[in-house]
Formats: sequence, C-alpha cells, structure tokens
Amino acid sequence: MRKKNWRLVIAGCLFIALALGFYFVMLSVAPNSTDPVMAMQIAGKVTGIVAGVSVVVMFIGLIGRKE
Repeated sequence: MRKKNWRLVIAGCLFIALALGFYFVMLSVAPNSTDPVMAMQIAGKVTGIVAGVSVVVMFIGLIGRKE
C-alpha cells in the first residue's frame, strides 16, 4: 500500500494558485508596458511552466511512497 504525500499535493495547488495570480496581475500591469504583447507572452509562458510543474508535483504526491 502506498501512502499519499499530501504536502506535495497542497504545494502543487498553492503554486497553481500563485501562477494564476501572477498572470492576472500581469493582465493589469501589461497595458502600461512599452511592449504589452511581449509582456503577456512572457507571463503566459511563465504561468504555463509553473502550472505544468505543479501538476507533476501533485501527481507525484498522489502516487505516494511505499510504507
């Protein structure tokens, strides 16, 4: 039987929430930038990478470890 690692699952959820928060903050900041399109492209890439890594961390946490 495997024991789930809930710390990793909670950390993954937290990082997804932080990534989405960063993206929405950038939505309000980007219009004031000199190049708003590039700013949003970078923000989208960063958000996607962090969300992807967070999903993997959550998946590993749900698989768990052997007792």
